[in-house]
Amino acid sequence: MDRAQKSEMVSTLNQVFSNTGVVVVAHYSGLNVAQMTALRGRMREAGASLKVAKNRLVKLALKDTDVEHISDLFQGPTVIAYSDDPVAAPKVAAEFAKTNDKLVILGGAMGPTTLDAKGVEALATMPSLDELRAKLVGMIQTPATRVAGVLQAPAGQLARVFGAYADKGEAA
Repeated sequence: MDRAQKSEMVSTLNQVFSNTGVVVVAHYSGLNVAQMTALRGRMREAGASLKVAKNRLVKLALKDTDVEHISDLFQGPTVIAYSDDPVAAPKVAAEFAKTNDKLVILGGAMGPTTLDAKGVEALATMPSLDELRAKLVGMIQTPATRVAGVLQAPAGQLARVFGAYADKGEAA
């Protein structure tokens, strides 16, 4: 990498750290190309990204961002997973780490909040933003259908009562 490429990488990483919802840092020593490609694919499917960069460049990119406090995590062969959704990157990283012991989650950050490995695991167990939205819509729709059913029931009962009186009146 020449100076211009390094400068561009630092600028790109700085924008990533400034604009993403969550950053996960992990060691990837021992992963082969096929495993890294699989991990990248899973991240992409979940709406997250994965990047391998030199630690020195990452530390430069972290300056003047909300996640500057995680610079201590960047020692050895590290990989950065990030996403706008606070659950996507931790979920994919944690699932991959469970099946592959060569990916070791070190920690991360969610805005100004520092996350250790257990914090990342806790985020991974939470439902995603889309799942939460679906649950909320379901909860909102359920009372509406119940209210409609309750409102229709008395009207139907009144109609049956009036019908019975009408039939009784005709019979007399």
